[in-house]
Amino acid sequence: MRGPLAMAAGAGAACALLLVVDPNQPGSLLPPCPLYALTGIQCPACGSTRMVHALLHGDLAAAWHFNAVMLVAGLPLLAWLWWRWFRASRAGLPTPPLPRRVGAPVVALAVAWTLARNLVA
Repeated sequence: MRGPLAMAAGAGAACALLLVVDPNQPGSLLPPCPLYALTGIQCPACGSTRMVHALLHGDLAAAWHFNAVMLVAGLPLLAWLWWRWFRASRAGLPTPPLPRRVGAPVVALAVAWTLARNLVA
C-alpha cells in the first residue's frame, strides 16, 4: 500500500503548496505548462494547477474557468483510479487494467477538449 499512500501524501503536499503559492502570479514558483510555453497549444490539463488553487480557496467559478472538463470529469476520474489502486494494493493484488469502456471515452474527451479549447480560443 506504499504506492497509493505515497501518492496521496504527495497530492496532499502539492495542495498544501497551492494554498500558499498562487500560480496566477507572474514569476510564480510553479512552472507553466511546458507544451503551452513551447507551442501556445493548451493541453487537456492546462489550467489544472490554477483550477486546484481556486478550489482550495473556495472559488468554484474560477476553477470552472481554468479547466471545466478537468473539474467535472478529471478529478472524479483521478479519485476513482486512485481508489482502484488503493483497493487492489490493500488486497495484495495488482491494479486491474483500465476497461476499454472507460479508456476510450477518456481519450475521446481529452482530444475533443484539446481541439475545442484551442480552436475556439
